[in-house]
Amino acid sequence: MTLREAPLVFSPPLARLKTALPTAAGPLVDTLGRPLRDLRISVTDRCNFRCGYCMPKQVFDKHHEFLPHAHLLSFEEIERLARVFVGLGVEKLRITGGEPTLRRGLENLIAMLAQLRTPDGRELDLTLTTNGSTLAKKASGLKAAGLKRLTVSLDGLDDAVFQRMNDVGFPVADVLDGIHVAQAAGLGPIKVNMVVQRGVNDDQILPMARHFRNSGVVLRFIEYMDVGATNGWRMDQVLPSAEVQRRIATEFPLTPLSHSAPGETAERWTYADGGGEIGFISSVTQAFCGDCNRARLSTEGRLYTCLFAHRGHDLRGLLRGVDAVDDGQLASAIAGVWGGREDRYSQLRGTAQAAAEPRVEMHYIGG
Repeated sequence: MTLREAPLVFSPPLARLKTALPTAAGPLVDTLGRPLRDLRISVTDRCNFRCGYCMPKQVFDKHHEFLPHAHLLSFEEIERLARVFVGLGVEKLRITGGEPTLRRGLENLIAMLAQLRTPDGRELDLTLTTNGSTLAKKASGLKAAGLKRLTVSLDGLDDAVFQRMNDVGFPVADVLDGIHVAQAAGLGPIKVNMVVQRGVNDDQILPMARHFRNSGVVLRFIEYMDVGATNGWRMDQVLPSAEVQRRIATEFPLTPLSHSAPGETAERWTYADGGGEIGFISSVTQAFCGDCNRARLSTEGRLYTCLFAHRGHDLRGLLRGVDAVDDGQLASAIAGVWGGREDRYSQLRGTAQAAAEPRVEMHYIGG
């Protein structure tokens, strides 16, 4: 039985979940007291890159079967779910994939989500993560539709290194061009995420820092993580963020910054000479499970409460057919899942409990 075929059930039963809804006395929290604030929505399981740490070509080859369109959540279903999540406390929506810009008509979904407001009338933080391959064509339309900002995944500036990592021969110049177009369109501040693998692209750390200094782009370095079960992750390929920081500081002294929001994943620093901000995301060496406030909605409508989860909860079944429910029942189901959440994989990494079951692939639920 594959991961997608595994039986997924709500516990406790739907009828018993209404007491889990947030009240005026306090927000919806999980078993460790963590509120629900951030929803990441995967709109496609397809990607035009084959990065080894996410969708290695030897697994996701030309014979790989992606989800049929009928299995994907429609834009109307995504908007409805997002609206219910916002009612439960979500303040930030991040559109992910796969590569989300491959989803046809994505601008229409952005426009729908941009109309949502928190219960007290505030706009949401609406953002998107992309590999940048289509940005030069799509940035203006995404901005016009209501997208606030975006994050671009870019693992090196040397073209040979970058093409080897994306494994489809895509040139780095086209991604850089897309970043410039997105900046000009007003999608900012743009963040650039670099996944660092020791012996693979760690020679790109300083070139990336030099390139994005004084550019208005926030560069962030991410430790290579053991997401999914197909990327061949090894601990000896993890370059700790502390070492990345030391390498940069030898050329550019750094000053620490405070977190900009509760549950933020990145440790923030600024160049001492005012050259801009950089960040370090250290899921392996400095687990930040303690204040994680993120939920993930998969392409076909399953709710995951951790990036390293092995099980999802079927929300699509509550939207369609004979089992369809109203918004109140849907909110109760989501609240029940979050109320029972106890995920802290990064704190347990290496233990028998953490290794017990295979993890969902990153392209399926976004980063």
